[in-house]
Amino acid sequence: MQNFIFQNPTKLIFGKGQIEQLKQEVPQYGKRVLLVYGGGSIKRNGLYDEVMNILKEVEAEVFELSGVEPNPRLSTVRKGVEICKNEQIDFLLAVGGGSVIDCTKAVAAGAKYDGDPWDFITKKTTVTEALPFGTVLTLAATGSEMNSGSVITNWETKEKYGWGSPVTFPQFSILDPTYTLTVPKAHTIYGIVDMMSHVFEQYFHHTPNTPLQDRMCEAVLKTVIEAAPKLVNDLENYELRETILYSGTIALNGFLQMGVRGDWATHNIEHAVSAVYDIPHGGGLAILFPNWMKHVLDENVGRFKQLAIRVFDVEPTGKSDRDVALEGIDKLREFWSSIGAPSRLADYGIGDEHLELMADKAMAFGEFGNFKKLNREDVLAIYRASL
Repeated sequence: MQNFIFQNPTKLIFGKGQIEQLKQEVPQYGKRVLLVYGGGSIKRNGLYDEVMNILKEVEAEVFELSGVEPNPRLSTVRKGVEICKNEQIDFLLAVGGGSVIDCTKAVAAGAKYDGDPWDFITKKTTVTEALPFGTVLTLAATGSEMNSGSVITNWETKEKYGWGSPVTFPQFSILDPTYTLTVPKAHTIYGIVDMMSHVFEQYFHHTPNTPLQDRMCEAVLKTVIEAAPKLVNDLENYELRETILYSGTIALNGFLQMGVRGDWATHNIEHAVSAVYDIPHGGGLAILFPNWMKHVLDENVGRFKQLAIRVFDVEPTGKSDRDVALEGIDKLREFWSSIGAPSRLADYGIGDEHLELMADKAMAFGEFGNFKKLNREDVLAIYRASL
């Protein structure tokens, strides 16, 4: 394996009733708090009132940034930065899913930067400072609650990019599975696809001697595959929500990638699709990932074979390595379809009219992918296979 240094400063506060920990955590950072949330589901399920009552109890002065989009937009980030600077915000509290947390990270960094946040999102500059922030998670999906990464969309230019900084880890994250019980079926499915995709991005690499990393990845995948079909048919099952919530965090908090360098090409390909069409990120990944797998299969057939046997229980007897690998990819597609995930761009009404544009967006920073370096023709081939 490769040399590595691991550090994750986020305090993870997990379990039922842990919202009470806000009373101890928030006052450490100041009195002027920016509450960041999305479309209003936290008001419908009562979480907004719970949080506001606790913030009132600790005598915080609360400002609000609401309406964060599922693919958080630069315009909303800019609005949040303006509030932080004008109101001298001390601390941000993200209450919602990964999109709300991603937006909060950009606002926290932008509040300490003199220029436009798009500068650091497009890697023209490096983030060196950010306001402290915490999270109360309501959706199992992105892992943003325990990592430093963020994805922001510039809707005006149809660009969507991931970025991150060592200073944009949450100070703490509160994960109570109770707050995920009301997540609709579609968003539950997208979250499941997203967390599995995060594992795949880290699983596909060329680093030798990674038996423990492989087994940890496979354990997360097997756990999700076992729980997911039960959950989508029993959305208010606390134990299943608990399992999926914890799986989403472990999938992208750095534990699985120690000593390896994952691929991350498929996320880049999907970002270009949702930048143009604003589709759910998890839905895009469900469509694209199996097609990326088939496109790059010959880079390391053995790794795909290992996945097929260990995770999807493919019987290898009497089959070539390539046939076993392909059967594993097909089983992934079957599994995602079985829980209700989309399988074609056509499921979102997307045809071939903007393939070239999406390919241009994906190639904004040149060739990409660590498992197999992809060029523009590779990207177009994957898009065409996904129609």
